[in-house]
Amino acid sequence: MLLSSRTPRAAALLAAGASLALVAAAAPRPAEPVGIGDRLFPHLGNPGYDVTDYDISFTYHGANDKPLDAVTRINARATAPLDRINLDFSHGKVRSVRVNGAPAQYTGKGEDLIVTPAAPVAPGQPLNITVRHTSDPRPGKKEVGWVRTKDGLAMANQADAAHRVFPSNDHPSDKAYFTFRITAPKGYTAVANGLPLGKTPQGGATKWAYRTAHPMATELAQVSIGRSAVLHQEGPDGLPVRDVVPAKDVKALKPWLEKTPGQLAWMQEKVGSYPFENYGVLIAEASTGFELETQTLSLFERELFKRPEYPKWYVESIMVHELAHQWFGDSVSPRSWSDLWLNEGHATWYESLYAQEKADKPMEKRMRAAYRASDAMRADGGPPAAPKAPTGGKISIFRPVVYDGSALVLYALRQEIGADAFQRLERTWVATHRDSTATTDDFVRLASQISGQDLSGFFKDWLYAKKTPPMPGHPDWKSDPVSKH
Repeated sequence: MLLSSRTPRAAALLAAGASLALVAAAAPRPAEPVGIGDRLFPHLGNPGYDVTDYDISFTYHGANDKPLDAVTRINARATAPLDRINLDFSHGKVRSVRVNGAPAQYTGKGEDLIVTPAAPVAPGQPLNITVRHTSDPRPGKKEVGWVRTKDGLAMANQADAAHRVFPSNDHPSDKAYFTFRITAPKGYTAVANGLPLGKTPQGGATKWAYRTAHPMATELAQVSIGRSAVLHQEGPDGLPVRDVVPAKDVKALKPWLEKTPGQLAWMQEKVGSYPFENYGVLIAEASTGFELETQTLSLFERELFKRPEYPKWYVESIMVHELAHQWFGDSVSPRSWSDLWLNEGHATWYESLYAQEKADKPMEKRMRAAYRASDAMRADGGPPAAPKAPTGGKISIFRPVVYDGSALVLYALRQEIGADAFQRLERTWVATHRDSTATTDDFVRLASQISGQDLSGFFKDWLYAKKTPPMPGHPDWKSDPVSKH
């Protein structure tokens, strides 16, 4: 995710160059929300099972302020004895639940859908759950999930809003394959992550289907329904590039879309082969306040490309930020939300490096400015690898310390181990953990291994200290005093 140019973070960059509606059912004991114990979001995710794939159907009726009819099928395997199954789900009405083919009782509490199967599920046993429900795009009291665009809908599920759209194990540690089936009236185009499986006319509507070729975190799911044009081009090594834009804006936006193949080639040169089956940008006529790295189809606000005061180098660097996330955050996903710095620090790093190489905007200048502000960033948001809990909405974990503050850690690391070792580390990191999850400790171990140095003390200071350590090679860099007000 990258917060929009209306935020202080982006301004600094330019200056530097529903409620839940569930039917209750009787339960043998009190049903309670549970979670996997994420430090930042303790009730997010669910223990006891591992999802292998989702098959999700949506029926859109032509109005983005009305609930969609939906069916979510979850294939999983139990990892513990389960007499009750918790799913993350809110902001929709559940009509029925079946577990392993049999009707199941269910109730809602907090943001959990709590299911009692007809028979307990043993460890190792397949777990097939079918939930018939609605998916409500109206905002409610929580944030994001469905985004209402001028001509339809798109998704923005980061950090924990996928369960506002469909029942799920809504935590990046449980990645799965996804199939989406979207029925929309004639005149609308539906797209989703992954590769198309085809489209089928159904009376006055069309049914579209897509499937991912790689596992995906729930927060990265994307479905767009609108009066859109789908444009195709070819990236490096024949990679399919699919862009989705408002049909009326094709001519104006095409010059920006044509930047993507070159940006893909640039990223591949830095970190290795693109990790997915296709890529493209989804440009939505909506006001979100951010851009988002939804897997294989990054979401951008139309406004980013239309405002003349944004320099071209700036817009292109923002495009690269979301592209870099396909490696850092999407292919290699965080094991916990405290590992967020690995996502945003790397995306900010390559955003800045691209601006340096393509637009003569020195990274050192940006990093020195970040160093001056770094103690204040840590005071506001916590150290990079131990961010403070959200103070308002869940999106408030995306503070400046996870962007420039975390890219600054990577800059210090390259200063410490040298450019060659740093590049080997980057390439090895994304290759080793491709299609998986990884932790901060994994990164520390790999960096020490590749550099031939024990970097545990270095990372302890840079990732967890309240004050910013001295910058290797730049003893003159100073951090501004932190205001006590």
